[in-house]
Amino acid sequence: MKSGPSIAILIPCFNEAPTVEAVISGFRAHLPDAKIFVCDNNSDDDTAAIARRAGAIVIHEERQGKGNATRRMFADTDADLYLMVDGDATYDPSVASRIIRMLVEDRYDLINVARKATGSASFRSGHRFGNWLFTGLVGLVFGTSAINDMLSGYKGFSRRFVKTFPALSSGFEIETEIMIHALELRLPIYEIEAAYGERPNDSPSKLRTLRDGLHILRLVGFFIRQERPFAFFGSLSAFLVAGSLWLGLPVVMEFFATGLVPRLPTAVLAASLSLCAVVSFLSGVILDAVTQTRREIKRLNYLSLPPVPKL
Repeated sequence: MKSGPSIAILIPCFNEAPTVEAVISGFRAHLPDAKIFVCDNNSDDDTAAIARRAGAIVIHEERQGKGNATRRMFADTDADLYLMVDGDATYDPSVASRIIRMLVEDRYDLINVARKATGSASFRSGHRFGNWLFTGLVGLVFGTSAINDMLSGYKGFSRRFVKTFPALSSGFEIETEIMIHALELRLPIYEIEAAYGERPNDSPSKLRTLRDGLHILRLVGFFIRQERPFAFFGSLSAFLVAGSLWLGLPVVMEFFATGLVPRLPTAVLAASLSLCAVVSFLSGVILDAVTQTRREIKRLNYLSLPPVPKL
């Protein structure tokens, strides 16, 4: 007889042979009834074999990238509650039971675990600045000040969230997509803080600060255009209007003074910019209506699933 909600622990891994067993053992100690899934993302070491010996269910995803691994695990696993954590043994498994309790008792759909560095090397200054920048940007655009560590790889989810999340990203930008999805649907989210340790010396980081930062910035821009089309195209329209006025006003003033248009190419360019501004503004209005419809459909899909069952 089922005594409570089922729990799945999801661990996306790429070459985490030195640490994956410790991660599995740590979470099994705190959540002994949970099923543990490891998604091996083309590792060329013994990650999959070690995870299998440690008792995890191993899933293979050939498309490289954390986003691809996450999408595969979200699709192929079934549970009432989910925990997702990196396989590098830097996150604290002792808060796992607290996350589960909050998901059930407080009906949150997303619990984000903010990292509290325990050493100078566990959270490098470049990563810390990028995390602050992108978290602040997403919070400003999509409306929250409650999340301080959007890029944390340690999160708890309800089934409702997992099964209605499109997971379009392929790489480390998946955490950004998760947060934007929750904010756009105005889902109940919460953030707690937990210790964040250093990676072992034989387990190098897969994160590339500049490359992955550019991917995240591009994703944020994509979602601004997709989810805030009126603001995006309205701002573009205002920029085009400003350019048109800057170029066109001297021509108009000269025409009224002399009756001549000596700078015809400038006048044509100014008129073209004005036309583009009108098209951009109307595009924003139309796409905003389309976005609202898409948002309503996503919300209805979310509501079609039952809430987290009580313990």
